[in-house]
Amino acid sequence: MDFNDTPQEAEFRKEVRSWLGANAPKHLEAELKRASFGSNGLESEDPIKASKAWQKKKAEAGWACLHWPKEYGGGARSAMERVIWSQEEGPYAVLSGLFTIGHGMCGPTVMEWANEEWKERLLPPLASGEEVWCQLFSEPASGSDLAGLRTKAVKADDGSGDWIINGQKIWTSGAQNSDWGLLITRTDPDVPKHKGLTMFFLRMDSPGVKVVPIKQANGASGFNEVYFDDVRIPDDQRLGDVGQGWKVSLTTLMNERLSIGSGMSTGFPELFKFCMDMDIDGEAATADSGVRSKLAQFAVKQSGLKYTGMRAISALSKGETPGPENSIGKLVAGATMQELAMYALDLQGEAGVVWNEDSPQNGRFQAMLMRSPATRIEGGSDEILRNIIGERVLGLPGDIRVDKDVPFKEIPTTGKAKA
Repeated sequence: MDFNDTPQEAEFRKEVRSWLGANAPKHLEAELKRASFGSNGLESEDPIKASKAWQKKKAEAGWACLHWPKEYGGGARSAMERVIWSQEEGPYAVLSGLFTIGHGMCGPTVMEWANEEWKERLLPPLASGEEVWCQLFSEPASGSDLAGLRTKAVKADDGSGDWIINGQKIWTSGAQNSDWGLLITRTDPDVPKHKGLTMFFLRMDSPGVKVVPIKQANGASGFNEVYFDDVRIPDDQRLGDVGQGWKVSLTTLMNERLSIGSGMSTGFPELFKFCMDMDIDGEAATADSGVRSKLAQFAVKQSGLKYTGMRAISALSKGETPGPENSIGKLVAGATMQELAMYALDLQGEAGVVWNEDSPQNGRFQAMLMRSPATRIEGGSDEILRNIIGERVLGLPGDIRVDKDVPFKEIPTTGKAKA
């Protein structure tokens, strides 16, 4: 691996730094640096307005969605230039969280599967931050088995060609702030579960759509339940052919795991600083051999994540596309984040149960512990990622799937244990 910029990359990095130095919202920098999991740290301004303003400024200067073509509102830059931008944007990248799903998952799916008219209509306002998207995939009854979904789409009986949607989605991030949603449904229960799916996109203010925020343990409501009651969707808002929804969804899922996994923080720098500053029984915490040993273990994992990420960056710089091995980053980072947060609170003792502005690191470790279980589920649970790594990276035999060729309607949903 070569860790040095090429002359062209160095020049681009210089250009990025110059523009950020002149245009970044420096008045928000201190607050953004205090951002914790579940909060971007903003109190002086409305977080959504601030996020949209920053995205609009980037779009007007050609820095929005660097990997997208210019005709769709992007910057038409290389994958490596996109990496450099993300490295340089620093704390201001927190303001992009509102658009992560749209830019990283929904946008690429629309770009690959929608017709040209819809691309020109949907993608530029998504790139500029004018419109926000969400991903309507997970359901209460299917868990991590996306293909087990039950939200139904049937053709309207009035000859219009429209589709009528009924069902429920859950754990939909940002639905309450979204203008559009990417929706996967079941259109044929008489075929195996992966073959009877169809993908659509719809306005979130469509009649019959109801969004219910979920109150989380950390006090936030980033996730939502979304209900569909006879929601009508025109057929031209279908992505791919009828029954091709699983193939379309793979475009979304591939981008989702890359978006979530790339650059996921474990909180190690904050833990290290915390241990350097705190005392245990009148002595520096780092004087304790147990603390040093634990920090060393976390440091090794952090280093492994860094250089695993560097492999992906090196692949991008050579024009290659990173593959399923990128699941390793999210798998390790999610578990490390949870373990690290628990250790930090152990060090705080009884003070660890207090979560306010006076907590160490502005309550970052408390927020991290409350949010960390979700990081191990969203974008593919730990078990799903292990299957991907085992089957597609290590070449191990595939997991046994007894319902693979069974018509969906024949798959039992409940059962009683035999005596």
